[in-house]
Amino acid sequence: MALDLPAPIAAYFAADRADAEGVAACFTDDAIVKDEGRTHRGKAEIAAWKRDIAAKISYTSTPIAIAAQDGKTVVTCHIVGNFAGGEVDLRHFFVIDGEKISSLEIIP
Repeated sequence: MALDLPAPIAAYFAADRADAEGVAACFTDDAIVKDEGRTHRGKAEIAAWKRDIAAKISYTSTPIAIAAQDGKTVVTCHIVGNFAGGEVDLRHFFVIDGEKISSLEIIP
């Protein structure tokens, strides 16, 4: 069953299958992404973060659950790829500002 994701979040996951610039376009100009203990600020750093990930691993991401928590939209994704362990569920904590994402934190 497909999840009913808010438009900016659906756009993020669609872009994640395509390219880093497409991912960055889903964010506000001053957005922040926190992943693997690092913080990436603004569209240029967000695009660089996605390019770096794509250079290291190949993966697919399937949203499997959505919830609201403390003003954030939390999407749990099942990730399968060529990394240690081969699969993992990650929680994506999104803050939406209009039609864009202003904040994303990814937590195992």
